[in-house]
Amino acid sequence: MKKNIKDDEKKIIDVINEIKPYLNSDGGDIEFVKYEDNYVYVKIHGACAGCEFIGYDLQDSIYEAIKEEVPDCKGILNTEI
Repeated sequence: MKKNIKDDEKKIIDVINEIKPYLNSDGGDIEFVKYEDNYVYVKIHGACAGCEFIGYDLQDSIYEAIKEEVPDCKGILNTEI
């Protein structure tokens, strides 16, 4: 049975929406762009865009949360870098 990419995208967007309030509280934001070739593409806005810890947050926090819901996900990329 072929996996439905739209189902994975919905799961990814749900995870991002759960994380958004934490980023918003620090003056930042995250926007889902696309899920392609098992990679999540996002845009980071506000205070998070210039934060020295954004790489850590993307890979160790946001990616890990997404990977729990979408095990085939290979990584997360900030399209603004």
